[in-house]
Amino acid sequence: MTVRHLDALFAPRSVAVLGASQRPHSVGATVWRNLSQGFQGRLYPVNPKHSRLGEHTAYASIDALPEAPDLAVICTPAATVPDLIAALGARGTKAAVVVTAGLSAAQKQAMLDAARPHTLRILGPNCIGMLVPHLGLNASFAHANARPGPIAFVSQSGALVTAMLDWANSRQIGFSHFVSLGEHADVDFGDMLDFLGSDPRTRAILLYIESIESPRKFMSAARAAARNKPVIVVKAGRSAQGQKAAASHTGALAGSDEVFDAAISRAGMLRVFTLQHLFLAAELLARFRDNRSEQLIVLTNGGGAGVMAADAAAHAGVELATLSPDVVATLDRVLPANWSRANPVDIIGDAPAQRYVDALTALRQARDAAILFVQAPTAIVPSTEIAEALAPLASEKPPRVLGCWLGHSAVNRAREIFRDAGIPDYDTPEEAVRAFSFLRQYHRHQIELMETPPALPDAQAMDLPGVREIVDFVLRDGRELLTEPEAKELLKRAGIPVTPTRVVPAEAQAAVYAAETLGYPVVLKILSHDISHKSDVGGVRLNLHNAAEVQQAAEAMLQRVAELRPGARVEGFTVQPMIRRRHAHELIVGASIDPLFGPVILFGQGGTAVEVIADRALALPPLNATLARSLIGRTRIAKLLKGYRDVPPAREEAIVSTLVAISQLLADVPEIAELDINPLIVDHEGAIALDARVRLSAACPAGADRFAIRPYPQSLIEHHTLPDGTALTLRPIRPEDEAQHRAFLEKMDPEDIRMRLFYSRRSIEHSELARLTQIDYDREMAFIATRPLPEGGEETLGAVRAICDPDNDAAEFGVMVRSDLKGRGMGWLLMDRLVRYLRGHGTRRIVGTVLRENHGMLGLAKRLGFTIEAHPQDPDLRHVELPLR
Repeated sequence: MTVRHLDALFAPRSVAVLGASQRPHSVGATVWRNLSQGFQGRLYPVNPKHSRLGEHTAYASIDALPEAPDLAVICTPAATVPDLIAALGARGTKAAVVVTAGLSAAQKQAMLDAARPHTLRILGPNCIGMLVPHLGLNASFAHANARPGPIAFVSQSGALVTAMLDWANSRQIGFSHFVSLGEHADVDFGDMLDFLGSDPRTRAILLYIESIESPRKFMSAARAAARNKPVIVVKAGRSAQGQKAAASHTGALAGSDEVFDAAISRAGMLRVFTLQHLFLAAELLARFRDNRSEQLIVLTNGGGAGVMAADAAAHAGVELATLSPDVVATLDRVLPANWSRANPVDIIGDAPAQRYVDALTALRQARDAAILFVQAPTAIVPSTEIAEALAPLASEKPPRVLGCWLGHSAVNRAREIFRDAGIPDYDTPEEAVRAFSFLRQYHRHQIELMETPPALPDAQAMDLPGVREIVDFVLRDGRELLTEPEAKELLKRAGIPVTPTRVVPAEAQAAVYAAETLGYPVVLKILSHDISHKSDVGGVRLNLHNAAEVQQAAEAMLQRVAELRPGARVEGFTVQPMIRRRHAHELIVGASIDPLFGPVILFGQGGTAVEVIADRALALPPLNATLARSLIGRTRIAKLLKGYRDVPPAREEAIVSTLVAISQLLADVPEIAELDINPLIVDHEGAIALDARVRLSAACPAGADRFAIRPYPQSLIEHHTLPDGTALTLRPIRPEDEAQHRAFLEKMDPEDIRMRLFYSRRSIEHSELARLTQIDYDREMAFIATRPLPEGGEETLGAVRAICDPDNDAAEFGVMVRSDLKGRGMGWLLMDRLVRYLRGHGTRRIVGTVLRENHGMLGLAKRLGFTIEAHPQDPDLRHVELPLR
């Protein structure tokens, strides 16, 4: 379940408190007091030991209540909870807050089993409860009420809930919802994100997370919510250790906290690391979200304050903008001759209010930079006067200005003026710069959010049968680890360039013969199923130039392995050409399986010191070119790859192709448990894998079904022929279809667009196209009908779309066929494909809203078996519905 009956939880008309009492300091008494002090709905205390609680009649049991309450708060012993849930469900209650702690695993399961037949939703157990301030609803045993406001806060930690409430009240921060999840046996973060993402009173969502149990549900809900409003996360457990026993570098490097970072980034959310940062980010994103600046200009009346801001920017990786000659010239005309003439812009401490206005007006010419205004109070001009002068200009849209009033009592009124004008305000330059860095990170995550890439890129050449042949052979052989030649052959068949490799017996002369055949110089490596990291036992020798060097290296290698790993079985040697590229970089590309989020891809600087260098970044598959470039850009070596001095830029496309190929391997080969390419050598000519390590598992830990984000559903592609002979491809829409979809819409008649979208505007913005083409395949489906173009590529002829509610109960559909192609049966074909998909997806019904005069659509709906009724809210509309079960 997801949002079903959450309205009863967060907007009840009546509440019963089971275990309400007057016993001092008890949970039941505290919850009852909190509810009775503000809630305007009907309240029912339930306790057989009392006949009244204050002005309210008390009831001995649930059956004795005069009505089924929308919400029940349970404060009774753990053993009573399952039976109470069963009684509430039978009575018709749809939601319960179980504040009771100490339920055993069996009691929790019994509680859930009792709720399931009635679809009764449960918050908790072992939670503080929840508050909905605009309703006066405090269904918790918190020590204080929350102020009404636009921020929702959801936490797994009950102690943190009360501490945060106290902290927020001291700073006059208000909330739309304040929720303690407790053990989240039923209502979890995914449910809360679905509910709050569409809640009109919530402007930003703050989460304190300790654990997540349903990663795909969480990612789908997070991506949906983050499209609508900022979602900011504090995650506990940052110091969790990685997988110590992993057989690959990637498995050792990919600690769970780094994987969580990758998930947050991909979902379009923002992660911060302290509670203070949580609110810094919330304020800026709520007021400053539309600002896309990457650089900052500091405007101040004090040199010291400017230096502090500049230092903070350098520490946070925020670039200070260089003032253009035009801006400098304008400032020269309005500022004293001794102004700083650089960024930070110091307008001198004796500045009157008009000088601030003139300087800010000039700096607003630099439209690609945000402006941090820092003012220290002086005796010359009151800060309040400066704030009143600046507020109209600083609050102009789009937002450009951040405020920082240094001090306390002397600037309190100035801060209020800025905040009342909607200008973000911070106590220190460091806070302001940190918040601005959060904004930049947030926008980068939003870019990743808009990408839902295919699992099988059109350009990727993979010999999947050949890959399966290697995998099946190794597993039949009773092994998990592939030999280096097997691993390289697997990568080669996946479309990744590898060095040619010869396998010879564990004899020095055999190695010499292979080297003579390949040509010098060569690389010699030990071949053993029992040795994963060859360099640890001296099992790698580079740059061997002649037969004598190869023979000596082979003999020494066998002796060293015998000494260090006497039990290891040595199958032989591998010999390969020594790849020497003057300007090459050593990279690592890998994959491992996170216990929660499933397959994860790693990229970074490679070589034998990869763990020490620790220059790496992680991403969740599936990847396309855009997401692969984003992954590369999150590493330090990305700057070197762009070229420097006499070193030309590396061929980024080759790295991207490798990353996308690894993503595809993880989707198509579920047996892959760990994979390393280290090093992947790359320069301006391309990339080539010099060494590879692959571990398999018959438990199939990878595969598209284990991805935290559902990849492009390649299996849903179909080919059809219309009655007139037109050959069509019916397939799910892809992010790469944006330009093609724009062309499709531009060929529609305005009247057809009005029939479908209820307006006649033909132009469509990028953001709208992105929402149409970049979809979450777990919750939405859009099929397009395409045909090939004579000059190459394809064109879209029709589209059908359905958006499921989070419970997969109903899917709302819409269908469009290009205006010049109507009447050929394409609408029927598209609708039939959608109905078949939704039925297989388990959706219960498909619904739609059609204009009364859209006779073509109404006729098609009737032929498909839809019921057609007058819309209850608009006589010009018709409601159509088709049961799917």
